[in-house]
Amino acid sequence: MIQELAPHQLRRTCDPASFSFQSTAELPVVPDIIGQPRATRAIEFGIDIDSPGFNIFVLGPGGTGRATTIQRFLEQKAAAGPVPSDWVYVNNFVEPYKPRAIFLPPGKGGELRADMQSLISRLQTDMPRAFETKEYDEARTRVEHELEEAREAEFAKLSQLVASRGFALGQTPAGLIIAPIINGQPADPNAVAQLPAEQQEKLEAARLELEDALADALRVIRGHEKTTKARLLDLDRQVAGFTAGHLLDDLEKKYASFDEVMLYLQEVRQDIVGHAQDWKDRGTSGAESPQPPAPSSQSDGVAPLPLSRYQVNLLVDNSRRQGTPVVVELNPTFTNLMGRIEHDVRFGSTFTDFTMLRAGALHAANGGYLVMQARDLLGDESAYSALKRALGNGTVTIEEPGAQMRLLTAVTVEPEPIPLDVKVILLGSPMLYYTLYGMDEDFQKLFKVKADFTSDMERIPENERAYALFIRTRVAEEQLRDFDPTGVAAVVEYGSRLAEDQTKLTTRFGDVADIIREASYWAGKAGQALVSAQDVYRATDEWTYRSNQIEQRVQKDISNGTIMIDAEGAKVGQVNGLSVSTLGDYSFGQPSRITARTFMGRAGVVNIEREVRMSGRIHNKGVMILAGYLGGQYALERPLTLSASLGFEQLYSEVEGDSASLAELCAILSSLSGLPIQQNIALTGSVNQRGEVQPIGGGQRKIEGFFQVCKARGLTGSQGVMIPHQNVKDLMLQPEVVQACAEGKFHVWAIHTVDEGIELLTGVPAGQRDESGRFPEGSVHARVETRLKELAEGIEKFAKGNGKKEPEAAKTTEGTAGNSDEKKA
Repeated sequence: MIQELAPHQLRRTCDPASFSFQSTAELPVVPDIIGQPRATRAIEFGIDIDSPGFNIFVLGPGGTGRATTIQRFLEQKAAAGPVPSDWVYVNNFVEPYKPRAIFLPPGKGGELRADMQSLISRLQTDMPRAFETKEYDEARTRVEHELEEAREAEFAKLSQLVASRGFALGQTPAGLIIAPIINGQPADPNAVAQLPAEQQEKLEAARLELEDALADALRVIRGHEKTTKARLLDLDRQVAGFTAGHLLDDLEKKYASFDEVMLYLQEVRQDIVGHAQDWKDRGTSGAESPQPPAPSSQSDGVAPLPLSRYQVNLLVDNSRRQGTPVVVELNPTFTNLMGRIEHDVRFGSTFTDFTMLRAGALHAANGGYLVMQARDLLGDESAYSALKRALGNGTVTIEEPGAQMRLLTAVTVEPEPIPLDVKVILLGSPMLYYTLYGMDEDFQKLFKVKADFTSDMERIPENERAYALFIRTRVAEEQLRDFDPTGVAAVVEYGSRLAEDQTKLTTRFGDVADIIREASYWAGKAGQALVSAQDVYRATDEWTYRSNQIEQRVQKDISNGTIMIDAEGAKVGQVNGLSVSTLGDYSFGQPSRITARTFMGRAGVVNIEREVRMSGRIHNKGVMILAGYLGGQYALERPLTLSASLGFEQLYSEVEGDSASLAELCAILSSLSGLPIQQNIALTGSVNQRGEVQPIGGGQRKIEGFFQVCKARGLTGSQGVMIPHQNVKDLMLQPEVVQACAEGKFHVWAIHTVDEGIELLTGVPAGQRDESGRFPEGSVHARVETRLKELAEGIEKFAKGNGKKEPEAAKTTEGTAGNSDEKKA
């Protein structure tokens, strides 16, 4: 039965009296997630479960405030959580290329860094002084004097032996020599050569014996020198060890409970002592800041500054943190996520060391939560791969980008991996989630918790009050004006309009928050302390005005006849269909003239848009369903024989969706029956092969679009729109449309079948078959059936008269199903 909708069915209002407050200032600030019990439960589960792989993927439509609500939710959960450890990197004195990672309680990492920096400063001042003391000079002098005495004693012994054999010990630039004494003087080789051969032989034998004694003496002296050098080095080490010892002793007492730090301090002590000679040499040379060189094991390319090896690189500092960390990474590139290794340029070459290691988001979030947009993460393939590797291994390693693919040959450092304990929360669209789940096995293993955000919630009193609390929270956080009950009620109605459902409220709180801000602005412009319904309506009107320039141009073209739309009279085979055009964030409805022409032939229903490839798959499917309806309704006794041409007039863009199939079918029935269709009625709806009308999308936009056309030409009281009865609950029409319907100037009808639609359009009963299978005479279906019979007989007569086969009908291609219900603008 055709049902004309009453005004209260066109828009569900919210009674301001249902609220118990006079202003939202009376309400508490409750920054909770609204209308997402399923997603909230999933998030709570994902956070609480302490098992590998239970990271969270938050999916849902954009604009639902997922990022803000997730961050707020995590901060509430993390506030009472434990503060994670500090992490530092220190020099590896054995393998400088592999810095060591040490974890410490929160705040201790900064203390260790400061303590080691203080140690370096003390060493720079105390070490030079230690090697300049009187005690050190006396100790060194004693050792050196003992060496000189030993040297002199050995030479005296050697000189006595040489003299007893008639030789003298002499010093030349080439070293010590032994020469025979002739006539009381050392003889040169020429003098020796003049002696008798027998005497020369005796001298030569004695000389060789004395040279062996000289070699033995020198060997003994070198032994004394070596021993002395070792004693002096040991002295330097004792001085260095004593000077640094009391400083390191204090540090070891302070960090006695930290085994890794104790091991590190022991290595520092050994390194300082091991480089005592360098401290002494630079100290005694007058250098202001004596600095030992890098360890000999340090190769070119990784050369820290001399004293930097005693520094501590505080990678993660949690000293000021309260609770578990929640990190939101807005740009999850490889380096922002995994950390980076910085480089310095020295003498035209690049160098790096452990002091140039920098933390990434995974380090900052370690022990807590890391939130990222999945789309941004996937924008850097290496970042996504590194994240999976870190989560799978349970460690995070700072490395050069491309290191895994061996793209780099430059010398760098390989820092020790840090154990990773983090819960990753990715935000993305449902399509992205299901794509990753279907194509990436690692994703299935690492993101086992799905938190599905919905775009709407039930419109019940509790949720209407939740809207009031949301308004209060926005007002408090952004210093906006409070709302009175009428203003809250208007926002609730706006939420239903966004949801396009009287029984729902949108959870796209980003859009709701925008209208709250704009309404507060307009209330301020009007000098009002509280925001009322009029301010909310003003905000929506102003937003529409900023966005609807294209719609106004279309309406103007319709008004001046450029786009031909009839809003009065009646025509055969012509009907006003309704569609929705979307331009960015703004959608509007507009009527389209749909025409049908029927004639002899066997081509069936020809969709002009499809033939010129301006029709989408869903629209093609809708047109093909019409052939099924026509065959089932009229081809019970004979084959269906006709050619019908369908087209959207003055349409130059692609048509998609099946919401025009009801209008197209009515146009065909009008063309076949010869009954004119009232042009003051527009319609929208999908139809199945049984003639049942099915729901569509964008109903309220379509009604408002035709209303604007009729309003521009003058409302006559006979104009209106037909919609599927299932769409009645979706209507949240603009107040002016509701008011026009209340005054009888405009109408909205809900229908169940195509029969109801054609009766309203033509004013003629559709007709039902009687017991004999006949339609009532004069009914729409009877007229259609008669015309189809005439077309079939005409084709048979044409074929017989020409004595040849009927011409083959033009073949058409089938369309395929989709899921859109809008015309692309």
